[in-house]
Amino acid sequence: MSEQPDGTATGKEPPRRRQARGERRIQQLLEAAASVFCTTGYTAASTNAIAREAGVSPGTLYQFFPNKEAIAIELGGRLMHDLRDTYGEALAPVEPGTSLTDAVGATVDRLTAFNLEHPVFFALMHGPDVPGGITEAHEALHTNLLGRVEGLLASLLPPDADQALVTRTAHVSLALYKAGLELVLGHEGAERQAYIQEIKNVLTRYLAPLVGDRLGHPAG
Repeated sequence: MSEQPDGTATGKEPPRRRQARGERRIQQLLEAAASVFCTTGYTAASTNAIAREAGVSPGTLYQFFPNKEAIAIELGGRLMHDLRDTYGEALAPVEPGTSLTDAVGATVDRLTAFNLEHPVFFALMHGPDVPGGITEAHEALHTNLLGRVEGLLASLLPPDADQALVTRTAHVSLALYKAGLELVLGHEGAERQAYIQEIKNVLTRYLAPLVGDRLGHPAG
């Protein structure tokens, strides 16, 4: 409740303060949902469990979200926005002469760091029970990401490389990374680091015959 200049209450909270408080509550609910989705999976999660994790009543949750799918859509949307920034950096052009090992390592490290910071992203986007409302958005993100990988590969492969080869290489590279990421997320400590290194090794060995040892100097 806000006050007039004379100190009497107006009975109304300033819009900006109300909006800020609402955004904090939404963030609290999204963080709770991320924890629940990672623990139980999307299908088994419930709004009651999310409210309990957030330390609020179900009624408070329903003031902001009508159901768990709406929560997942909002959470997924925010994560996808952040991931676009991440892969924009991870797939940026590299300096000529950079070793393939270093380039692959830097890309894997950036993308993996995002997924380790936000494990719910993998749970929502690649699990067996992807919420229907975010499937289309995820497909658009995947298409965008694939296009970025193709663009990077096109600049590294021989000038006469067929577009089908570029596309196929991009698909395989992404598939290899995602398969390895599931193993990374399922382990901790030294074993996790070992799996991260294995992803780098696999991608480097797969790409080396195609792009050469030094980026900017493709093989063949």
